[in-house]
Amino acid sequence: MKFLKPIVLLITVCVFLSCGNNSKTNVHNVAGSHNSDGDNENIAANLEKISLGIDGMTCEIGCARTIQSKLSKTKGVKMAEVNFENKRGVVEFDSNRITEDEIVDIVEQIAGGDLYKVIEVKKAE
Repeated sequence: MKFLKPIVLLITVCVFLSCGNNSKTNVHNVAGSHNSDGDNENIAANLEKISLGIDGMTCEIGCARTIQSKLSKTKGVKMAEVNFENKRGVVEFDSNRITEDEIVDIVEQIAGGDLYKVIEVKKAE
């Protein structure tokens, strides 16, 4: 019973810090091929980079990192970076394996499609 109070306090502090308005940018580079079924292995990559305006994010951990993680695990995505503070994501992808529209659909379908809306897509450098 005497350990319960410190544990509850620690959990509360962790939750408070993780959902605070933090300007840190999360970057996740994905190395290697995402293709587990062997198709398109010999096709040269046609890398493109887009910037997405994402509406609906309310915190860095639960929203920005979730979107970033989902995109990073997608076949054909080389790199995904989502910044909670400026409500933007940058995605580098192989256009031979995935399209811009598919990337937008992935973001908008997270959590059943009720939370996030891509409000802008443009080429990034």
